[in-house]
Amino acid sequence: QVQLVESGGGLVQPGGSLRLSCAASGFTFSSYAMSWYRQAPGKERELVATIASAGGRTNYTDSMKGRFTISRDNAKNTVYLQMNSLKPEDTAVYYCNARRLLRHYWGQGTQVTVSS
Repeated sequence: QVQLVESGGGLVQPGGSLRLSCAASGFTFSSYAMSWYRQAPGKERELVATIASAGGRTNYTDSMKGRFTISRDNAKNTVYLQMNSLKPEDTAVYYCNARRLLRHYWGQGTQVTVSS
């Protein structure tokens, strides 16, 4: 059974940091590209960052470059998203995604709220 379980979300003040984790099971994690997406209330889901299966290549949506860092540990079947300098507009549900060819798996999401 495929599972992606996100954790690490919560309430943080503007300018603060959070580190999200996504623990994967039920598939060959090291063969899948991993991504973080987010969805704010009333908005469409958007891509935050992607990391290649071997972990070498990363891509970020422009608004997150320099503030967010995606990484993975294939030995632990876990992908991370380090988020720094958080802004109120980063408030959203953050989702973990696994992708290989035509296969996509999603986690249930973790809420991140940036507010003073």
